[in-house]
Amino acid sequence: MQQNDAQELTGSDIFLIIGAMMRESYVSTAYVGLLFEFLRLRGLDPVVVLGEPWPDTRSDPLRRFPMSEWQRLLSRAQEALQIPAMGLEIGRLITPAHIGILGYALLACANLGEALTRFERYVRLVYDHGPMDTRFNGNSIELEWGEECVHPGQLADELAIAALVQFARNVSDRPLAPDYVCFLNPAPADVTPYREYFGCDVAFEQRSTIVRFPLEQLALPLRQADPALLSILEAQADKLLAELPQGDGFDQTVRLAISRFCRSATPTLNNVASDLKMSGRSLQRKLQSRGLSFQGLLDETRLTLAKDYLRDGHLQLTEVAQMLGYSEQSAFNHAFRRWTGISPRKFRQLLMAGHAP
Repeated sequence: MQQNDAQELTGSDIFLIIGAMMRESYVSTAYVGLLFEFLRLRGLDPVVVLGEPWPDTRSDPLRRFPMSEWQRLLSRAQEALQIPAMGLEIGRLITPAHIGILGYALLACANLGEALTRFERYVRLVYDHGPMDTRFNGNSIELEWGEECVHPGQLADELAIAALVQFARNVSDRPLAPDYVCFLNPAPADVTPYREYFGCDVAFEQRSTIVRFPLEQLALPLRQADPALLSILEAQADKLLAELPQGDGFDQTVRLAISRFCRSATPTLNNVASDLKMSGRSLQRKLQSRGLSFQGLLDETRLTLAKDYLRDGHLQLTEVAQMLGYSEQSAFNHAFRRWTGISPRKFRQLLMAGHAP
């Protein structure tokens, strides 16, 4: 068997990729109101510009609006208005009402650090497109939406980050500026509006979307701190969060990374974490928060791939073991028997007899 053959995607790999790509993502219908308000403030009829009325929330009791539809509405507005950096202009309008309970909970926090903690916890109530990773980076705190997130496109992306920064300015009553902002999207013809709005360097065509705030800003008091109200709002937010569908596609992203490293015989926690641009500890923490473990995903991925490889009668069992990252066939045999109760050879025999488990 040639080495380049081992690097080709199998049917199982494609299944994993599709599983990661097919996860639906949402924004809240209240958040969609930003676009309608933006159009009205410009003297335009949103129904005429967008071709449809305010979203009907009866179709989703959780008051969510599909991200794909949100992208479509933004594109229609952009086509009609042809405004450069339109996402920044819409994001400027953000108020607590546009993000519901989360908005009022953030407003009731004691300081900006407390608000960012709540934002990370409840962000799915407003913008559910993948996990947000928060970490300290030198003298800054960094919020990142990485490759495991659904990519919402330029307009939706820049609007979301502009709204985040604007909301921080609103609740602190200060003209805050991040240390750094970057986007996955291609650079626009003129980056000046972005640098002027955020007040810092802004990069494009990066591997993830990132916002960094200086650490000293975390202690800034907010203008309407109310511990008692915050407690009530958190209880309501927890209830709403529990009603949301679980799962964000991150497990599929990890499985895909594992499958790649299996072919190089190094499917370790640290290698997969590095591939996902995070530390091994961060990967463990994110998996644990979803009720998952790296070893469990490794076993599941190997079993899925093993069954696919065993269907190929041209592959020797030693080759299958190597393609799964095992240095010895005996280790693969032992693992496969633990997963299925039978040996790989017996599984292949059952396949040939038309009795595959």
